[in-house]
Amino acid sequence: MPINILINGAFGRMGQLAVKAVNEHPHLTVVGQTGRDYDLKKAIHDSQAQVVVDFTHPEAVFQNAMLIIEAGAHPVIGTTGLTSDQIHTLQERCAQLKLGGIVAPNFSVGAVLMMKYAKEIAQHMSHAEIIEMHHDGKADSPSGTAMRSAELLAQANIHLNQPAKPSRETIPGARGASYHNIPIHAVRLPGLVAHQQILFGGLGETLTLRHDSYDRQCFMPGVCFACEKVITLDKLVYGLEELL
Repeated sequence: MPINILINGAFGRMGQLAVKAVNEHPHLTVVGQTGRDYDLKKAIHDSQAQVVVDFTHPEAVFQNAMLIIEAGAHPVIGTTGLTSDQIHTLQERCAQLKLGGIVAPNFSVGAVLMMKYAKEIAQHMSHAEIIEMHHDGKADSPSGTAMRSAELLAQANIHLNQPAKPSRETIPGARGASYHNIPIHAVRLPGLVAHQQILFGGLGETLTLRHDSYDRQCFMPGVCFACEKVITLDKLVYGLEELL
């Protein structure tokens, strides 16, 4: 039997692609499509959705995720903007209910592989910075992918970018935002989709990992994969790499 999927944010760019991808998947079926003015809880119950994919807005994502969980559906959260404390709260509630779900800063397999190998490189190269570039309509900065990358780098090497060297910013913010002691530089321009570089520096050399998403279609295999996997879990995981 196909898994019943409800797409929340179904009328946005990512939502429309998700509807199409899920409908074309042999083991998934769309049973509901909701947007900003819909009663999400009622839609979940009426459609008997087993999984709810959320591609909405950073300001609404925590409330949506908690509502999905309380309705007994498996959350697949692709909206960025959740804080570490909010993710922890969602994980605690899913653990109490033994309910599987995922918060994925990026559903692209290529982006996940970039982060995977960045962790390995960070064990051998002592300095790193991140440049992330997105379309000018992206609502949050830095991106969830950049923040997740910084978290993984810090886990791999707690001494990354140490000792810190003094630097005077002639213009505040010139060195980017610091997250887990890793500078993140966010670029927002029309014409971009989603792009990231992780730059490593060592004595007399640099190494750059770069991932480019030229079309939002690249996220859809990961979305469908997550929809299939979450119903087998009894906890909420953070990052698509936890399912690969």
